[in-house]
Amino acid sequence: MSYDGDAPHAVPAGQRPTGARPATTRPPHRTASRPLRRGALRSAAFLTAGALAVPLLAGCGEDEKPPAPLAGQDIAPAARSLVADGSTLKWAVDALPETLNTFQADADAGTGRVAQAVLPSMFRLDANGRPVANPAYLESAEVIETEPRQVVLYKLNQQAVWSDGREIGAADFVAQWRALSGRNSAYWTARNAGYDRIAKIERGDSDLQVRVTFSRPYADWKSLFSPLYPKDVTGTPDAFNDGARRKLKVTAGPFRVEKVDTANKDVVLTRNPRWWGRPAKLEKIVLHAVPRDQRAAALADGSVDLAEVDAADAQRIGLAHRAGGTGTPLQGGGRTSARKLGQQALRDVEIRKSLEPAYTQLALNGAGGPLADERVRRAVARALDRVELARLVLTPLGLPAVPVGSHLALSGQAAYADNSGALGAQDAKEAQALLADAGWVRGGPLKEQHKTQKAAGSERHGEDVSEGGEDGAYIVGEDDKGNRHGTAGDQHTDPHLAREGRAGGAPGAYAPKGTAAPAAAPAGPLAKDGKPLALRFVLPSGPGSDTLNSVAERISAMLEQVGIRATITKVSDESYFRDHIAAGDYDLALYSWPATAFPATDARPVYAKPLPAADGSVNVEQNYTRVGTDQVDQLFDQAATTLDEDEARDLIKKADSRIWAAAGSIPLYQRPQLVGVRKDVVNAGAFGFQTPVYEDMGFLKKGAKVSPAPGRDKG
Repeated sequence: MSYDGDAPHAVPAGQRPTGARPATTRPPHRTASRPLRRGALRSAAFLTAGALAVPLLAGCGEDEKPPAPLAGQDIAPAARSLVADGSTLKWAVDALPETLNTFQADADAGTGRVAQAVLPSMFRLDANGRPVANPAYLESAEVIETEPRQVVLYKLNQQAVWSDGREIGAADFVAQWRALSGRNSAYWTARNAGYDRIAKIERGDSDLQVRVTFSRPYADWKSLFSPLYPKDVTGTPDAFNDGARRKLKVTAGPFRVEKVDTANKDVVLTRNPRWWGRPAKLEKIVLHAVPRDQRAAALADGSVDLAEVDAADAQRIGLAHRAGGTGTPLQGGGRTSARKLGQQALRDVEIRKSLEPAYTQLALNGAGGPLADERVRRAVARALDRVELARLVLTPLGLPAVPVGSHLALSGQAAYADNSGALGAQDAKEAQALLADAGWVRGGPLKEQHKTQKAAGSERHGEDVSEGGEDGAYIVGEDDKGNRHGTAGDQHTDPHLAREGRAGGAPGAYAPKGTAAPAAAPAGPLAKDGKPLALRFVLPSGPGSDTLNSVAERISAMLEQVGIRATITKVSDESYFRDHIAAGDYDLALYSWPATAFPATDARPVYAKPLPAADGSVNVEQNYTRVGTDQVDQLFDQAATTLDEDEARDLIKKADSRIWAAAGSIPLYQRPQLVGVRKDVVNAGAFGFQTPVYEDMGFLKKGAKVSPAPGRDKG
């Protein structure tokens, strides 16, 4: 998951759920005293704004053409002959990785970047999001037997060796399987899905062949051994738990880990002298930790060459580029001081943009309160205009504003289908009918209830009280005197800079210029048993949350039209996931999930029906909405065990339809991916679905030119 803010992702926009860009909160992680013993953790669980989505995408049948991605990659592609040899690429990341082991719970986007550059992956994604065998490591990989058991035969590239000179082989596959199978609790693993289905691994007819036999059919076998660690890392619990957190002595990619420099917040990758493939064009890649609100300045002063940025900074960079070298300071407010960023300094930077393989959703907590009633959840969903919300975020960026129609795949993936019809489109009358059927009617002690809410809000521990009123909470469209206002749709033409209004206009949700104002609000919120229908909408408050705030305000205004009052409460980025999403302390929230090529495996814990644990608690796995059904679980299980790809896709689509119908989460839009890049950097930028090809990245030779991507705004 990740939350998305103005920033382009990973995704809540970083490496957690996505919505507005929260800080770098991660899923719960193990401590030395309490090893994590979970089943499957969805890859790159919460996306943060810079999170890297690394899961592979499932292939499609030969007779079925998958839908195209809504936006292609934008990386300034150049032939290797045009790329200069040597030099260093400085690449901004959210934070220094806590671990270099991607299978540990505190792995993050930086961990994934390192793994892609220095470790084998049996499969990687192409630009259309399809998994292809990685020829650097594989000659082939295929299912060669299905009866009595499924057997996959890997034929390895005979040149593939670890950096210590040893051949990559069956011993590495065996060690990784044993570490991740879940059979030895001494290994602190974040997930073991798929590895727990392996019965045995053997050498084939030669040292270059690996036979993997499964105890039961496993459709998502292509997800395994990507990345593959050397047996030095996975062979013992101590090596796995601690040995690879700060060092990777043995690697097998175009780059190797030279050092993790905690003082300078750098991970330094250098060319691997034992790499057998096409030599890396870059001498070094330095992954440098830079906070989101400092990235435009870092691009301007040259301390980084490539950085994911948020929408506001992308617009400022665009303005600088279009204005030319006048030396005039940039205009406008925001998190980056315009006075410090002269236009001249940013003229050599351009914005490359695509859509992340991740989507932002509205989460509805069904564990208790009004949203425990499916009719109320469905009413919330039917009150939303998802097209308008997608336009609010994506249209100003020049990206396709198409609502996401699936929880389990994105356009471009073989499993994608718009299943939102299982719930229905926006229909205020239907929403009101559902609420009436659930017993919510007009009237009730609203004023007293509101006072109680404000008093309770002032006592909440650890919540941000610097914005949105005295207690850190405000109701969209309500001023300090308790008066309601309509939405002032045109007061802010830039939705990414729209905040709750305090001076010069009523607070509320702001749509892009030209958007019609909604109809007059109903007489008042609905009530039941003397209590108003009021929901607590929890959001992160830190830098990068502007987009999430704008979306939340617009959603709240839509809910008001059907009689639902949403109180927005802002909390610190650090506590957003840990203390609210994971703990279930919210009614409504915005965060993102990465797309996965293997939904039967990776998405099951996200939508699994919560079950009581032996100690009396409820095990929700990663289902933070607490909404699930037995039927959805069964469909996931069936999809994971069928080796017929068409049948597996059909089962996933059926599961998605039932997830829509349960209305625990409502997909809204695919996250924007905005990357500020020095103009002479090629084969890098907004990758979209594609796995980066690290050996081809570099700087354009002097005098060489490449054609700009169609439709790219250089700023």
